Amino acid sequence: MSANEEIGLAVVGLGYWGPNLLRAAWDLEDVRIRAVCDRDERALAKHARRYPDVRATRDVEDVLTAGDVDAVLLATPVSTHYDLSLRLLDAGKHVLVEKPLAHSVEACDKLIAEAEARGLVLMPGHTFLYSPPVTAIKRMLEANELGRIYFGTSSRANLGIHQSDVSVIRDLGPHDFSILLHWLGQPTFVRAIARDSVVPGMLDVAFVDVGYEDGCIVKVELSWLAPTKLRRTVLVGSEKMILYDDTSVEQVRVFDRGIDLLESAEPQSFGEHQLAYRSGDVLTPRIDPDEPLRLELEDFLHSIRAGCEPRSHARLGRDIVQMIDATERSIELNGASVPLVTGPDDRRRTPDRRRGSGAAQGQARQGGNGAAKGRAPRRA
Repeated sequence: MSANEEIGLAVVGLGYWGPNLLRAAWDLEDVRIRAVCDRDERALAKHARRYPDVRATRDVEDVLTAGDVDAVLLATPVSTHYDLSLRLLDAGKHVLVEKPLAHSVEACDKLIAEAEARGLVLMPGHTFLYSPPVTAIKRMLEANELGRIYFGTSSRANLGIHQSDVSVIRDLGPHDFSILLHWLGQPTFVRAIARDSVVPGMLDVAFVDVGYEDGCIVKVELSWLAPTKLRRTVLVGSEKMILYDDTSVEQVRVFDRGIDLLESAEPQSFGEHQLAYRSGDVLTPRIDPDEPLRLELEDFLHSIRAGCEPRSHARLGRDIVQMIDATERSIELNGASVPLVTGPDDRRRTPDRRRGSGAAQGQARQGGNGAAKGRAPRRA
C-alpha cells in the first residue's frame, strides 16, 4: 500500500471505547470510515446521526466481506477478542484490537501466527504507550538519566465500575503492565495478592510485585475501590527519581535526590557505613501535549502503509497477557512468585537501559512456587 493511499476503516463495537476510536479516526487524513458495527440498534442510530455517510450494521459478517474495508478497529468485550480478531485476519483485514489482545497466551500466539502468515498488522490497543509523559520518561531511561533503577511503585485506583466479565487485574492491569514493559523490558517473575471485596468471585483490588533479573522490583496497586482517582507512578534510580502523575498539571517531575554509599570509607563496625545524602533540584520537563489515541491510530495506519511493526506490537500484547496469567496464578498460589517464561526473541523485547547489573534476586524469589503447591487458594 502506498504512503498516500486512502485506507478504508471499520469500527466494530460502539460501547465504552468504540466511540472514542470512531471520533479520533474520523479526523485523520487519508482515511475513510466505511462502516460501524454493533448489536445495539440504539448505538448504531446514535452514530448514524453523527456520521450519516457511514454504513451501519448489526452483523459483523458485513464487515468481513466488505471490499472497501482494509482495517478494523475492534472494541468489543474481552471474551470476543480472539474469535473476532481471527475472523478478521482470515478475511484479510488489518486489526487494532483493544486491550488485552486475547484471553490467553495460547490465543495470542495463534493470532500472531495468523497475522504473520498473511502479512497483516495485528496491534493491541495499549494507548498509554503513546502518552507524551510515558514517551518522555522512556527517553530518560534510554539516556540513563536515572542510573540503575532500584525500585518503583504504581497506583491505579478509583471508585470505578465493576466490570461484569473481567477482574480488576484484566481491566486495569494491562495499562501498568504495558508501561513497565515499554520502560523496563521483560520481568522475570510476578507475585500477587487480591480480594473480592464487593461481588463474590470478582477481584476488585490487587497488589502485584513485578520483579526483574537485576533485583529491581515494582509494586503495582490496582483497585476499583478508592475515594479518589489515582494514577501515580514512581521510579527510584541511583542517580535521580521520577514521579509520573497522570492526573496532575505537572505530569512528570524529576528529583535529583538519592543516597550514595561511600565505598572508600571502611565501616567501624558491622552495618555501619558512610552514606552521602543528595538533595538537588526538582525539575518539571517540558512535554508537548498531544492526544495518545490519535498517535496510536496514526502508528497503526503507518504500520499498514509501511509494512512495519507498531510501537504497541502484538508480541508486547502477548507479554502483557502472560503477566496477567502469572498474576492470577500467583493469587491462586497464596501470593507465591510465578516465573515469566521468555521466548527466543526476548532480547527484542528488552530495552537497553545501560544499567549496571544488580543482584539477580528473581530466581531466588521464584523458589517459593514449590512450597505453595497443594495449598488452598486464598484471597488476601
